[in-house]
Amino acid sequence: MNYFLSEEQEMIRDLAEQIATERIRPVRAELDEREEFPWEIMKDLAQSDLFGIYIPEEYGGLGGGILENCVAVEQLARACIGVATSFAASGLGAYPLLLFGSDEQKQTYLTQIASGRRLAAFAVTESGAGSDVSAIQTSARRDGDHYVLNGTKQWITNGGESEIYSVLAITDRSKGPRGASFFIVETGDPGFSFGKKETKLGIRASATRELVFQDCRIPADRLIGREGLGFVIAMKTFDKSRPGIGSLGVGLAQGALDLAVEYARKRVQFGKPIISFQAIQHKLANMAIKTEAARALIYAGARYMDTDPADASKIAAMCKVFASDVAMEVTTEAVQVLGGYGYMRDYPVEKMMRDAKILQIYEGTNEIQRNIIGQELNKEYGRLKRSFF
Repeated sequence: MNYFLSEEQEMIRDLAEQIATERIRPVRAELDEREEFPWEIMKDLAQSDLFGIYIPEEYGGLGGGILENCVAVEQLARACIGVATSFAASGLGAYPLLLFGSDEQKQTYLTQIASGRRLAAFAVTESGAGSDVSAIQTSARRDGDHYVLNGTKQWITNGGESEIYSVLAITDRSKGPRGASFFIVETGDPGFSFGKKETKLGIRASATRELVFQDCRIPADRLIGREGLGFVIAMKTFDKSRPGIGSLGVGLAQGALDLAVEYARKRVQFGKPIISFQAIQHKLANMAIKTEAARALIYAGARYMDTDPADASKIAAMCKVFASDVAMEVTTEAVQVLGGYGYMRDYPVEKMMRDAKILQIYEGTNEIQRNIIGQELNKEYGRLKRSFF
């Protein structure tokens, strides 16, 4: 289907597809089994300039937006969302700087992220603060021309592999969410270390670690924006990143559909390829319909998000919810189409089903996304001056 991509967008798509086909697919099972971070593939992506897709040209990027990033992420996810998440998470870590950083901060850090020389990560979640971002306990105290951070972040994607971290900490607990601020922390800063590396159900090529801050001292100019802006920065960052989670879901669903159709055309039962049976045809048809619908929403939503609309939070949440739910359903059905083979690690679909689950959880659970959508609908209809009855 023609999604009216520009020539440059098609080039990005084709380049990402080539890397996915030639570099990711041959090693995805091994990376999953060994839980190995895909550094060699990250280097390939860096050499291809894909880390700079969404970063302005003045900071060494390609000057694209959310749509261009989604196009690339989708193709990488078609092969492995563990690898694609490692790539996309650097963008998540970069967005606070991109949106609210000073020019000096952007020149210093975005140029490094765009080149792929250093990866970024986004550090908000804690053991007691997941969906409830306002419950974070990590603190930052001003001490002369430095800030001192104390606390622990949990389940941080790219933790221990990235060198640049956007960290949310409380600077004034009496102000509640308005007392949170974002800081740039670098690997090697005194008092900053890494804790447990998690063993996960899926996306096992992606590193997930604790970050530990014990009297971690950083220069005061590492504050992003100003004190008290942290909660706003976090929400604006999620608005930018959630369509990307949707594109991970689209790519994963498409990859599972590819394998299911290929298998159904080759697998013979009762003297016929199983794709000739109506029950299988209907499964594949539903998988294809929902994957295409998810792609249409992501592409349209990403284009719209690049205009900085007022209802960004609602559209971003819709993209994330729908596409991740589709990915979970399509990968589960792919396992069913392959039957006993689908349940075995010799075939990629069992990995795809394991991988899919995280899409409904990270960057805001789908339950929270539905809350956001519902709240925004309430506001929108409350502003209307007419009745539908």
